[in-house]
Amino acid sequence: LPMENMAGKDCTDVFANYHAAKVYKNMLPCYYVGEVSDYKVYPHVADFRRVRQELLRRGLFETDMRFYWKMASWHALLFFGALYMSLGGASTAVRMAGAAVMGIFWQQLAGIGHDLGHSGVTHVFWKDHLIGSTMASLMGLSTCWWKRNHNTHHVVCNSVEHDPDIQHMPILAVTPRVFAKPYWSTYYTKWVSMDGAAKFLVGNQHFIFYPMMAVARFNLYVQSWVQLLSSERLHYRKVEICAMLVYFCWVVKLATCMPTWLEMLSWLLTSHAVAGILHVQIVISHWAMETYHGHAYNDETDDWYITQLKTTMNVDTFPMLDFVHIGLQFQIEHHLYPRLPRHNLRKAKGLVMDVCKKHDIHYHEPGFFQANIETIRALYRTALIAKQSNKGSHGFYESALWDGMLLAG
Repeated sequence: LPMENMAGKDCTDVFANYHAAKVYKNMLPCYYVGEVSDYKVYPHVADFRRVRQELLRRGLFETDMRFYWKMASWHALLFFGALYMSLGGASTAVRMAGAAVMGIFWQQLAGIGHDLGHSGVTHVFWKDHLIGSTMASLMGLSTCWWKRNHNTHHVVCNSVEHDPDIQHMPILAVTPRVFAKPYWSTYYTKWVSMDGAAKFLVGNQHFIFYPMMAVARFNLYVQSWVQLLSSERLHYRKVEICAMLVYFCWVVKLATCMPTWLEMLSWLLTSHAVAGILHVQIVISHWAMETYHGHAYNDETDDWYITQLKTTMNVDTFPMLDFVHIGLQFQIEHHLYPRLPRHNLRKAKGLVMDVCKKHDIHYHEPGFFQANIETIRALYRTALIAKQSNKGSHGFYESALWDGMLLAG
């Protein structure tokens, strides 16, 4: 999908920032057909490329494994602490506290999964993929699904037709562009349009946003299984299926150890709601930023670097709280240089900001709570427009569901 979305576009910087030098040396030569003689490098692009070279010179693309050993210890403390409180707690309050700690464990572990998905730990594709696939036994999410979804998101960030991370109709719409007219989702391979259900849900999305984030993890389980059971060629499919089954076995067993059905349900909802912090952290980085139709990478106004800066925000936070945000607070640097290890993103921030200041490029970095406010405001503005939709506008009632209800066709 990322390759399809780059068809006919200049993918120089996309490719350079997604692949190691050995790919240029060992894999690209066989595809060499000629050189472009009239290629123009824009000044800001040249500076961002120099930043990448400086990061390489400083060795910041290399992983300090001590960071991950610390993370492993922290995650083990969370996991076994959650088990101890959930199974050995003498009161409901303690067991629910165990559920909350389990949710924090899942949120924190997602950071490691994200790093592995970008081959940002060992920097060896098969090693990081295999570790991520095996880790599904603790996390319950498919690395195969994640790679397909997330790599597409990076390449076409906030594109209405192509980015799956802003395609949530009929429940949520981050911009009126999503329902201005029916469009074909290249990721989900289906038509998306406004209908009665979407009008109601999107019209009230600023109210249901946080409740939806609290249960969003269940949707990722479904997406993972859909991907693993598809006919698409996947790496380590069997490993992931086995790991996912292990995950669901121990989670269900743990939940059923609660003394009552009500407490069992409460344990599941509490753990998943706390883990839902992850989903809030993810979406605030993009949903209040610019969106666009079609493909970017047309000229100096929407090249790789400008597109990422227009569609992505950072979250300003204290260095001592970096572990809480699992690297998602540096989404700008991460989107510009996806292979940069998480623990080096703060070091890259200053270099990126210098280039933005030099070329008068907006660098957006509100605090966590302000980022939430901006996201809710964006959802509210879109909701107001959705409420005004009626038959004949915004593709209203142009959907297979509505046609089926009317027995049309």
